[in-house]
Amino acid sequence: MLTVDIRKKLDNFTLDVQFETDREILALLGASGCGKSMTLKCIAGIEKPDEGRIVLNDRVLFDSDNGINLSPQKRRVGYLFQQYALFPNMTVEKNIAAGCMEKNKEKKKNLVAEKIEKMHLSGLEHKYPSQLSGGQQQRVALARILINDPELLLLDEPFSALDSFLKWQLEMELADDLKEFGRGALFVSHSKDEVFRLCDAVCVLNEGESESKQYVAELFSEPATRAAAKLAGCENFSDLEWLEGNRVYLKDWGIALETSGRNEACSSAGIYAKNIIICKSRDRENAFAIRIVREIKDLRYTVLVIEPVAGCAKPLRVNISGGLWDRLKHEKQLYASVASSDIMLLNN
Repeated sequence: MLTVDIRKKLDNFTLDVQFETDREILALLGASGCGKSMTLKCIAGIEKPDEGRIVLNDRVLFDSDNGINLSPQKRRVGYLFQQYALFPNMTVEKNIAAGCMEKNKEKKKNLVAEKIEKMHLSGLEHKYPSQLSGGQQQRVALARILINDPELLLLDEPFSALDSFLKWQLEMELADDLKEFGRGALFVSHSKDEVFRLCDAVCVLNEGESESKQYVAELFSEPATRAAAKLAGCENFSDLEWLEGNRVYLKDWGIALETSGRNEACSSAGIYAKNIIICKSRDRENAFAIRIVREIKDLRYTVLVIEPVAGCAKPLRVNISGGLWDRLKHEKQLYASVASSDIMLLNN
């Protein structure tokens, strides 16, 4: 079990993070510069929070009130850096040995050999990082941090510098490694796709402040805030005003739509571009007349920029299959429809 409750003053904001995690892969998801990597560094002991408390499996790693701040070597936390931080002038064997804190030479040698075999690096012992593939480099870096039997892994955007094909291969390998490790990990990313594929739960950081932890599936289906919805990939947002029943007036688009429930604590709404249906008539739920502002071809679909005919000027994005759009594009009047269950009610 890891418990984090820390504050740290940074240049543009104050990092204010609280969460708990236990034997799961927890993603810290947020835009660049929101404090994700700084949070990992505070847990690892590389940076010191201004105040707060960090506890791992009943061991206090940091406590500002009681003057506790364990060194990185005593925290039993494995930190995988973005670029793996391998020593370029050291062989695979020596890179792994460099991370080992065992003092007995014979035991250290045996531990290195064990990790080389376990991470499928046999035959590469005398190779240098420049002679390895990206996957091999990642496994060397993992072997180096696993050699000290850490209680927690910290992964800081491990795929950020890779091309998409190599990234896919390494994701599959890392997923297997994390499953075998079994003690839990924190995974820093700004990629919703990586989080969806690799993680169990997610904690969104918005300008340094953490939001409540959610299961990954909940983040994409029921994000609680506008910031979380943006990170989950939602493209359309509007401030709202509550009308009678479950009906809301969406101020940015100048239209009123029916929602699936009423929550007056929510002040904005989000709609995924894929959940807006383009049709030829008003005979669908929440249908409204539209004009097409722009048409953009994408590899997987056509992107339409639309405006409600009776509404305001702020446009909406719609993702539609190329075939369906080819059949509809010559109609004189088109409509957009949104199911009430697809209108996400959000806190700002």
